[in-house]
Amino acid sequence: MVLNISTEETVKRVHVECSSLGRHNYILIMVPTVYTIIFIIGIFGNSLVVVVIYFYMKLKTVASVFLFNLALADLCFIVTLPLWAATTAMEYRWPFGNCLCKLTSAAASFNLYASVFLLTCLSIDRYLAIVHPMKSRLRRTMVVARITCIIIWLMAALASLPVMIHRSVYFIENENITVCAFRYETPTNTTNNTLVQVGLGLSKNMLGFLIPFVIISTSYVLIWKTLKKAYQIQRNKTRGDDIFKMIIAIVLFFFFSWIPHQIFTFLDVLIQLRVIVNCHIVDIVDTAMPFTICLAYFNNCLNPVFYGFFGKNFRKYFLQLLKYIPPNVRHASLATKTSSLSYRPSENLILTARKNGSLDVE
Repeated sequence: MVLNISTEETVKRVHVECSSLGRHNYILIMVPTVYTIIFIIGIFGNSLVVVVIYFYMKLKTVASVFLFNLALADLCFIVTLPLWAATTAMEYRWPFGNCLCKLTSAAASFNLYASVFLLTCLSIDRYLAIVHPMKSRLRRTMVVARITCIIIWLMAALASLPVMIHRSVYFIENENITVCAFRYETPTNTTNNTLVQVGLGLSKNMLGFLIPFVIISTSYVLIWKTLKKAYQIQRNKTRGDDIFKMIIAIVLFFFFSWIPHQIFTFLDVLIQLRVIVNCHIVDIVDTAMPFTICLAYFNNCLNPVFYGFFGKNFRKYFLQLLKYIPPNVRHASLATKTSSLSYRPSENLILTARKNGSLDVE
């Protein structure tokens, strides 16, 4: 949506060059429905992940700390989804005020960065645990994991600050509606505002996707090579193929969930910079954007469950919770296992595998 500002008020009055963008009837029905589904699944799934990891698994491993924070970050965003569902159903009208406009927008941006950063750290932790189990033993501690999570939350908050600054409520005069939208340009300094537009868009593309994707892909490729060599030695081709398929699923799940949103985010930057001015193309971008957001955040809401269910013990505790079985205090001190890509750091990895018939997972 291209905005031209006319006055400076609490609710700024603007005029749009291309009207009724993305306001198709099927979007006004489908997107709120998907948001509602994501809200229900996300609240239920992530809450269970938090309960299982905190009360049953006792946050005893580095991976569990990252998964716990991943679920919390998703919950922070999911609670704002009813507002976005309501405003989409009302043809993008925003009746909730300027404060909630900024807070909910910042929550979405915060979730994007926090989730991606945590998934990146989780992949690095898996790499260190499997490829360099002995060398990384002193680095992969609970203290380091907690400090890393604090840094990630601070970085995500800092990256979301521009969203809170530039997202505001605007009254569109020629359509007579109030919307929650971005507006970077001011009458005083066009050059600096252009830099802000480019900077925010590229930071979302680079920090929120490209760099993490390269790190995640590299980590899991190196993990796969290490496991493939181990399984070749023990001649367990079936188990090696299962791990390979799992790694491919993780990387592809991340890539295809986020790449559409990142592409249309880049196109939106070009629209803001007036590189794209054709109203038909702008309408395509505004129409597709809600669906890319649905896909991206549906991925995020499922991530803790997706990663957690790879672990044997996580599934066991999850079923206990569903059966209303309280945490077993006697086993609170046992090492917990949260990811099927997390192996006990031991120099006897292959020997243990030969003995047990498969590589034991944490």
